[in-house]
Amino acid sequence: MEQIDTIWTNARIVVLDENQKIKILENSFLAIKDKKIIKIAKMSELGDFRSQKIYDVNNKLITSSLIDCHTHLIFGGNRANEFEKRLNGESYAQIAKQGGGIISSIKSTRELSFDELYKQAKKRLIALIKEGVGTIEIKTGYGLDLKSEIKMLKVAKKLEEDCFIHIEKTFLGAHAVPPEFKNDADGYIDYICDTMLDEVHKLGLVTCVDGYCEHLAFSTKQISKVFKKAKSLGLNVKLHAEQFSSMGASDLACSYDAISTDHLEYIEENSIINMKKSNTVAVLLPGAFYFLRETKLPPIELFRKHKVPIAIASDLNPGTATICSMQMMMNMSAVLFSLSVDEVFLAVTLNAAKALGLGDTKGSLELGKDGDFCVWDMEHPRDLVCAYLPNRLDLLVRNGEIINV
Repeated sequence: MEQIDTIWTNARIVVLDENQKIKILENSFLAIKDKKIIKIAKMSELGDFRSQKIYDVNNKLITSSLIDCHTHLIFGGNRANEFEKRLNGESYAQIAKQGGGIISSIKSTRELSFDELYKQAKKRLIALIKEGVGTIEIKTGYGLDLKSEIKMLKVAKKLEEDCFIHIEKTFLGAHAVPPEFKNDADGYIDYICDTMLDEVHKLGLVTCVDGYCEHLAFSTKQISKVFKKAKSLGLNVKLHAEQFSSMGASDLACSYDAISTDHLEYIEENSIINMKKSNTVAVLLPGAFYFLRETKLPPIELFRKHKVPIAIASDLNPGTATICSMQMMMNMSAVLFSLSVDEVFLAVTLNAAKALGLGDTKGSLELGKDGDFCVWDMEHPRDLVCAYLPNRLDLLVRNGEIINV
C-alpha cells in the first residue's frame, strides 16, 4: 500500500474531457501527496492507498476550486455616490472629469493605515472564499505613489498568509494619473518605469504588471514603455483593454505576449486573431458590464471562432463592480454574455488559471496539479451557474488541507 497525505472518498468528481467539457466521475476518490493530486479513481481501487486523514464526502460533488483572475480588492473609501450619479444619467467619463472614478479612491487608500486597509480587504476576501474561491489575483492601483503601492502589496501578502489561499499580486501603477502628476501623464509613466517598478520588483511581491489603456487613462505608447520595463524585469504583463473604445490596446498587449487582456467589449476580429497567436486569454468582466449598464457586448462568437480561451472574473472594485461574488459573475456571464454552462465552468477554473500564468498547476483536477478543490452540496456545476446559493459550499481545500475562515 502507498502511504499518502489525504484521501477524499465517496465523491462525485468533476474533471474535463478531451473537449474541455464537464465530466463527472461517480463513486470515486481523490488522493493528495506532497500537496499534489496523485490519484483520481473509482472507489474499487482505494485498497491500494492508505492515509491517516481520510475524508468521506458522502456522495457530494468535488470540483477544482474557483479562481478570480481580476480584482481590485484592496482599496479605501466608498463611491456609492457615483453609482447614484450613473443612475441619474451621468456617464463614467463625465464622473471621472469631475474628479470621481479612480482618482477619488486614491486619497482614501493613501490615508488608510495598513491595519485598516487590511481589515476592510479581509472582509471582501472572506466573502469570496466562502463561495469557493481558492486562488485570486489582487491588483494595486489605488495608491499610485511608491509608499502606497507597496502598502497595498504588503496587505495582499498578509492576506495570503492569514487566509491560506493563493494570491497573485499584480502591479497596476498605470491605472490613472495621480494628482501630483496632473497634466503630466508622461512624467508619471517615467516615474513608474524609473522608480516604482524597480522598487516593487526588489521586494519580490509581484509576478505581473497591468495597465489601463483607454482614452480615459493611458495611450498605447505610454503602456508600451511600462511593458518594456516589466519584461526587462522578467514579469508577466496583462492589460485593461477595449472597454470603452478600440485603440489597439489588445494588439499592443499581444506584442508583449500578455497572459490576458481584460474587458474587451470593443475588441475587433484582427485583434482576437492576434490573441490566439500570442496565447492570450480573454478575461470578461460581466459585473462591470452590468454595473455600468453597458450595451455593447464582447464578441463572444469571435472568441469561439478563433478558439481564444475565455475567463471571467469579478473585477471587484469600489466604483464600477462592487459585487463581491464569483457565483454571481457565473450567472451573469451566462445570462448577459450567453456562455454555456461548460464555458462558464471553464472560465472560472482552467481558463482563469491560464489568465494568471498558472495553467500548469491549477484550474483542473489532474494528476500532478495542486490539490486545490471544493466540496459542494449540489448535483452538478450547472447549479452554480443557475442560482446564487453560497451556502452550498461544504469545504474549500488548498494543497490537500481544509481552509477554515
